[in-house]
Amino acid sequence: MHNADVTAFELILASTSPRRSELFAARGLSFRTISPDVDEDDDSGLPPDDLAVLLARRKSRAVASRLRSGLVVGADTVVALGNDSLGKPVDAEDARRILRRLSGSTHRVVTGFSVIDAADGAERFGRRTTVVTMRAMSEAEIAAYVASGESDGKAGAYAIQETGDRFVERIDGPFDNVVGLPVEAVLAAAAELMFRKRSVG
Repeated sequence: MHNADVTAFELILASTSPRRSELFAARGLSFRTISPDVDEDDDSGLPPDDLAVLLARRKSRAVASRLRSGLVVGADTVVALGNDSLGKPVDAEDARRILRRLSGSTHRVVTGFSVIDAADGAERFGRRTTVVTMRAMSEAEIAAYVASGESDGKAGAYAIQETGDRFVERIDGPFDNVVGLPVEAVLAAAAELMFRKRSVG
């Protein structure tokens, strides 16, 4: 899908994440951001793959309900170790705990996404998964990384697009998915919605 196709409709990112905004901006997309202002805590017991989609849909729906038009994009990233969802650390000790678990692991980064046409509520959603293999980290490395503040607000307590990549040995799957937004999948979903609208319009 070409970026020019997207400009036919207003694009709204239901997120205040600078990382997701940077991924859109890097593609030359014109968009605006609106905070979804939703509770990201979830005790449903859903597996990580389904949880990521649930939270993404919750974000896009919250913003779309306030608008009369535009394509609203919501996303949520979950780091999955086995069947455990590792979200954003609540404090430094939690960040150190998460990184100890990820040290020397192969884990999955799952980003759920949802695109909603605010005019009529039509939606396309899905998820993308990237497998990340991390090298073993020493306790000193973990402590220094957390002290740098880079863990703050990051799913899995690390940022691959910043300096966290030094702990990563291999990734299998989309890099932008680990950053927090599988742009190609999102644009494909947006294209489906626009084609549907043109077909019935």
